[in-house]
Amino acid sequence: MEIIENLWQVGGDGLTAPGDAAVYLVRFAEQAALIDAGCGPAHRQLVDNIGLCLPPGVQISHLLLTHCHYDHTGGAEAVRNQFGCRIVAHEQDAVFLENGDSEVTAASWYGSRMKPLMIDRKIAGTSETIPIGSGRLQALHCPGHSPGSLVFTAVLTGNTVLFGQDVHGPLHPSLLSDRSAYRRSLQRMLELDADILCEGHFGVVRGKKAVRRFIQSYLKD
Repeated sequence: MEIIENLWQVGGDGLTAPGDAAVYLVRFAEQAALIDAGCGPAHRQLVDNIGLCLPPGVQISHLLLTHCHYDHTGGAEAVRNQFGCRIVAHEQDAVFLENGDSEVTAASWYGSRMKPLMIDRKIAGTSETIPIGSGRLQALHCPGHSPGSLVFTAVLTGNTVLFGQDVHGPLHPSLLSDRSAYRRSLQRMLELDADILCEGHFGVVRGKKAVRRFIQSYLKD
């Protein structure tokens, strides 16, 4: 599903498996990146969907994980094996992925088990730039839903795009959620003044006002 030029949704309910969070694909000339990977059982369909978007010769260089939860990360190893890409996550969530923690990653919520997943690049601190082909994505630490939740931003065809997976939460003790940090992170997302929000379970929100309303609706809780 094309969102704008060089940006697609290639995974999620209706595109891969019902349990999958949204998977987004962004291209910068000869390289591309995936944001999240779904649970994994629909990997073949995900690969087919990517093939419908990218021309031959475009390399997927990075898989960017917004956070450690299984519906976003269960398929990460299969994606790395398929495309030879580097997996990126925040260091505060990487520990749960590398340890195969099925509770904090919520794999147990899906009746599954998180296998240890090694992270190639661990984001530290509050912000890092990730060069990809002729462009770049900015990683911003936005904790609350999980300790190491990230959002990513990019400028595409004049639009500020916010990959803000799981803006909606949920917050739960077993996920080590932090309500105060979550609210601060929502405020930080508002300050980005994004034109397009690519969310993990509610799809694509277009227009600055609509994006702002969506984020603000979770500050009212």
